[in-house]
Amino acid sequence: MVSLRLPKRLIHTLDDLLGELNASRKKDWGTGAKMKEKKGEHPFGDTGQLVLLGLFLIVWLADSFFFKKSTFLSDYVPLYIRLPILGLALITAAYLFISGHVVVSHEQRPTAVVSTGGFRHVRHPLYLASILSYLGLSVSTVSLFSLALLVVIFVFYNYIASYEEKLLDKRFGEGYARYRKRTGKWFPRIGRGR
Repeated sequence: MVSLRLPKRLIHTLDDLLGELNASRKKDWGTGAKMKEKKGEHPFGDTGQLVLLGLFLIVWLADSFFFKKSTFLSDYVPLYIRLPILGLALITAAYLFISGHVVVSHEQRPTAVVSTGGFRHVRHPLYLASILSYLGLSVSTVSLFSLALLVVIFVFYNYIASYEEKLLDKRFGEGYARYRKRTGKWFPRIGRGR
């Protein structure tokens, strides 16, 4: 029963925290300039991703190579199993990142729903690429601390993805609703409207 309530509490806490941080970022800090919001993205998404990346790397490196407090399962999971999982995760992440980067690499944002490249398979290929990279690194050393942090990272990505989907719904209407029906948020849908 507690595990069912924890995600809601965590999401509400995360929502409150991001709301407060976002409000403080937009305040005038004495320079006369205000933070501008990016269109179509959560205003705290980029900063949150960088903070979580740094935190993950610190935890993963410290636990995997120095302290080794939660990597005891690596004695039972052979390297010839862990390394292919890492390779598959990183190759998939690279494909999703490269093919999905079309949306953020252009100066001008797309004027229609993008459903090519990584967006053909999932609605958030760039976020999924990051999650798969974290997962591959965590599994490669079987760092349980890193895997636990990955759960928090996934909740964050899911939160900002849901926020962005609301904006896309407003912007593209029925076109985005059709795309959402045929394309999974995190996992590809096989055979549905393809």
